[in-house]
Amino acid sequence: MCGRFTLRAIDRIKLRLSNAQQLPLDAFSPRYNIAPSQDVLAVISQEGTATPAWMRWGLIPSWSNEPKGFINARAETVERKPSFSESFERRRCLIPADGFYEWPRHKLTRQPYYFQLRDETPFAFAGLWDHWQQNGVSINSCAIVTTAANELLAPIHDRMPVILTAEAQDEWLRAHDDPTELKGLLSPYPPAEMKSHPVSRRVNYPDNDDQELVEPVKLIEEPQTGMLFDL
Repeated sequence: MCGRFTLRAIDRIKLRLSNAQQLPLDAFSPRYNIAPSQDVLAVISQEGTATPAWMRWGLIPSWSNEPKGFINARAETVERKPSFSESFERRRCLIPADGFYEWPRHKLTRQPYYFQLRDETPFAFAGLWDHWQQNGVSINSCAIVTTAANELLAPIHDRMPVILTAEAQDEWLRAHDDPTELKGLLSPYPPAEMKSHPVSRRVNYPDNDDQELVEPVKLIEEPQTGMLFDL
């Protein structure tokens, strides 16, 4: 899954899109701990033009009776699950990021790890979005598509967000008639092109949002329990 991510330097984002509006630099500040229910930057297609938009992280299906959202959509079922099938067909988006956090799924400690591309450049998650409106309230919201973990993430978690290659970004956004080709884009990112390190457990709390969160920490083993803790 993907429950937290970073977007620290929007001016470094160079999405490989054939027809794109400029990203909204004036509305951006560095983010080190983006959490569900917060607004995130997304790129959608409007009349064939890649357009930036701010959306709530947590996709609310248009038919939902209440504004409760899904932060992730599984690649394996995205085309048939009612919460996502229409968005997969008609409302796909890019979600810019430059790193994300993950926690060991079967450990007692909540030790986070930070994952990024090996050259630390920004990238784009595959995303879906929807528009929900009820009783005068209107919300655009999005979810990050996830897939099976690659070899780098597998020791930590069995899922990872779909990171689109530069060549796949245009294809993910444009109108498409072949869901099989789209599903083919939702594969694990090559592990040799990524890196990771443990970070402070301060990231466990969404109110913490500063550069220290992405800095590496040393792990020590507690002798009596065998658990790992960060310093």
